[in-house]
Amino acid sequence: MKLKIVGSNSQGNSYILENETEALLIECGMRFFDIKKAIDFNISKISGCLLTHEHKDHCVSINDVMKGGVDVYASKGTFEAIGCNGHRANVIESKKPFLVGDFRIMPFDVKHDAAEPLGFLINHKETGNVLFLTDSYYSPYTFDNLNNLIIEANFSEKIIDRKMEAGSIQTFLRNRILKSHMSLETNKEFLKANDLSKVNNIVLIHLSDSNSDEELFVKEIRELTCKTVYAAKKGMVLNFNKNPF
Repeated sequence: MKLKIVGSNSQGNSYILENETEALLIECGMRFFDIKKAIDFNISKISGCLLTHEHKDHCVSINDVMKGGVDVYASKGTFEAIGCNGHRANVIESKKPFLVGDFRIMPFDVKHDAAEPLGFLINHKETGNVLFLTDSYYSPYTFDNLNNLIIEANFSEKIIDRKMEAGSIQTFLRNRILKSHMSLETNKEFLKANDLSKVNNIVLIHLSDSNSDEELFVKEIRELTCKTVYAAKKGMVLNFNKNPF
């Protein structure tokens, strides 16, 4: 299995889990052309698209995705917030598992300023258990038997606080960031609360352009977990299997 990063920042987010026979699209916050290009324009290979919430950097191409023949899976609140319906719009609920091709999905609620946002625990025989968690300032859940993580590390509280002291960021913006996205510090606490003994890869996503430090984030998570750690970049392709070899 490969993990392809179509985009991973405030300008647009989209990820693909792909093997030789099928692909799972996670988020459609990039142009549909970019998504199609990432899978060599083989749209029929996409078994479905998981959507976390209605913010444009995660869903901007939803109508094009559905017009292209791809089923989208999201909460009722998300579809209503977007104003999207149709036979390709599949309503899912937190903690009610479902299948998309050979991928078994367990959605769960997250903490974000959106209508009904979700995270996903994704299971496939090649990847094992993959956690996808973004746009959530913390997680009330822990997870067993994880093999790969795709998890937000949007900003550092230390960087935000330094900007506050320098007067380059206002209090209301700081508070909005702290109550909508996952910081490096919260990410580390979440990782410490979970059993990572079987984890192969940790991919840090949705890093802020101005409030993060890619090199520092990777270094600190690697030192904490002793795992293979990446900061997601547009165009990146990673081996994303249950076992490292």
